[in-house]
Amino acid sequence: MKLNDIIKDCGAVSVKGDTGTEITSVCSDSRKVVAGAMFIAVKGFASDGHAFIGSAIEKGAAAVVYEEDNDIAAAAGGKDVVFVKVESSRHALAIIASNFYGRPSEQLTLVGITGTNGKTTTVTLLYHLFTGLGYHCGLLSTIANYVGDRKYDALNTTSDPITINSLLSEMVAEGCGYCFMEVSSIGIQQERVAGLKFRIGIFSNLTHDHLDYHKTFAEYLRCKKMFFDMLPADAFAITNADDRNGMVMVQNTRAKVMTYSCKSIADHTCRIIEESFDGMLLRIDGTESWTRLTGKHNAYNILAIYSTAVALGVQPEEALVAVSRLEPAPGRLETIRGPKDLSVVIDYAHTPDALENVLSTLRDVAPDRELICLFGCGGDRDRTKRPEMAQVAQKLADRIIVTSDNSRTEDTADIMNDIKAGMDAGGRARSLFIADREEAIRTAIMTAGPGATVLLAGKGHETYQIIGNEKRHFDEREIVGEIFKNM
Repeated sequence: MKLNDIIKDCGAVSVKGDTGTEITSVCSDSRKVVAGAMFIAVKGFASDGHAFIGSAIEKGAAAVVYEEDNDIAAAAGGKDVVFVKVESSRHALAIIASNFYGRPSEQLTLVGITGTNGKTTTVTLLYHLFTGLGYHCGLLSTIANYVGDRKYDALNTTSDPITINSLLSEMVAEGCGYCFMEVSSIGIQQERVAGLKFRIGIFSNLTHDHLDYHKTFAEYLRCKKMFFDMLPADAFAITNADDRNGMVMVQNTRAKVMTYSCKSIADHTCRIIEESFDGMLLRIDGTESWTRLTGKHNAYNILAIYSTAVALGVQPEEALVAVSRLEPAPGRLETIRGPKDLSVVIDYAHTPDALENVLSTLRDVAPDRELICLFGCGGDRDRTKRPEMAQVAQKLADRIIVTSDNSRTEDTADIMNDIKAGMDAGGRARSLFIADREEAIRTAIMTAGPGATVLLAGKGHETYQIIGNEKRHFDEREIVGEIFKNM
């Protein structure tokens, strides 16, 4: 593709060299540069891409995009390289990636969801709902990326722009009509979704998370809101009217606003009629429908899914039938039944609000059962939510086991002490502190009384633990299965 076509609308300030140069690939990692590539120098948090311009040219880069002036002549070393100066390399990267792959987001129906909790469940279920209706779909999520039924590993909630556009391009080539995508606040702030055309944007909720990155809740909110501010006029903005920030999100959007609510009047409403471990009976827009998901938070997820399907032209009756066939997303209230009538529930809950949602659901579903909550908090991440999660656990669980999560480079003991600081004397008296997560799981199950519910919170779909800089295999399903087998 010609360089001039690739840099269209990327915010170029100046171009030095032949704009007709043929570009074979685009990248922001100098280690991936090959002959004929365009290298975009992005200022990162760990390193600055501008420092690797010389290396990229040595490897054969035909063009370099940059935002900070360097000694360009020295970097080129006499080689015939095109230099494109831009206002923002990060923004330019997203636009260039979209252009290079043929603006694929405009060739399918792209649906994005943002919010603190519920993103993975919602997009995964939308993918399965529309696939079940006979459509060829793609999925970009925390758990995995799919092009049709072909699976790719996911490294981030929202991938980098080159990966996103490469996968979207593959979806277009494979005949996908829809793509359902998680959109994180960090992905929005870092402009990973700039240049993408969303047909629908969904807001789930906003609670405490990622303050290690955003520093303040106001900044976290601002980044989420940016997603709706960027939606085009022909899009839908579907928002949770029950969240106190639901209408804030859409107050400046150009898109058509659609609301959903489980408490009040909205475009689409839902009420829980019955619920159990096996699912819920819901009344959605006046019609009763069964779902295999359970919990108030999942009633919101289901309503968001239904609202989206209707906005995309699915008949309400057909949407409700499709909803009733959906299975829960992996690691979301995933229940394993064992000896002594024990129920072990694996869930990704890793924020105070998510933990409260899950524990409240388990209380509602089985009010007479002993409820044991096992959880930890990630290292090198937001420390302020640790005592808040402890307060939630001591309020709703009968017994608590505090353990490791992905401790990363933090000492697990320090993380557990941050959690303990949020407990009162009664909470500490009902708690055990066991750093080794496998030992903690074993203790939780072996000390549980008959008929108890044991919640393993924080890992969910993950099959690894990050300790130090090492990523170790750790699958809670395997561990629980082995414990049950030997009971």
